[in-house]
Amino acid sequence: MGWAEIGSEAELRELLGEVMPRAVTKDRPRLHERDREWLANSPFCLIATSDADGNCDVSPKGDPAGFTYVIDDATIAIPDRPGNRRADGFRNILTNPHVGLIYLIPGRNETLRLNGRARLIREAPFFDDMIVKGHRPQLALVVEIEQIFFHCAKAFLRSALWKPDRWAADSLPSHATLVKDVQKVEETIEQLENYYGETYAKKLYG
Repeated sequence: MGWAEIGSEAELRELLGEVMPRAVTKDRPRLHERDREWLANSPFCLIATSDADGNCDVSPKGDPAGFTYVIDDATIAIPDRPGNRRADGFRNILTNPHVGLIYLIPGRNETLRLNGRARLIREAPFFDDMIVKGHRPQLALVVEIEQIFFHCAKAFLRSALWKPDRWAADSLPSHATLVKDVQKVEETIEQLENYYGETYAKKLYG
């Protein structure tokens, strides 16, 4: 059987049906107090970007809960922490400021989704409020909110994401083994196991 591709919004709507009434009215352009509470309790988000040609990237960001700094009802800031320095998402933003974010709270099946326009800031007074374990960020991602809404729980319920009895972490080899298998690296597997071992967590902020 061949593929049957959808080529228009009208065809998509014929297949899916019309948008549910609650979904039509749920998005808003400014932070509600409930949004602020969610951000204050979230330790993790995913940031989607694309470059000027539409090439996409999604980058995870994590810190202690409340790491996202609320500047005002339409603006937030996310601190950058030491990483691999690829800066894929940051480079995308320099050519295309549009971003999409999803905020998670462990154990909660809903997510907070946010779309807007981003800028890279290398210095601002609020950087002093972003210090974690003595690390003051070198830059922050400032997002001007255009749309924000809560997303329903169905994806998390279907995946049973927070149910430990459904986890399969040990079904795959260690991260060191994955790196050795899929990348061209000079380190031995023993050196990689040591790098990604117990001391890895001690290097998160320096």
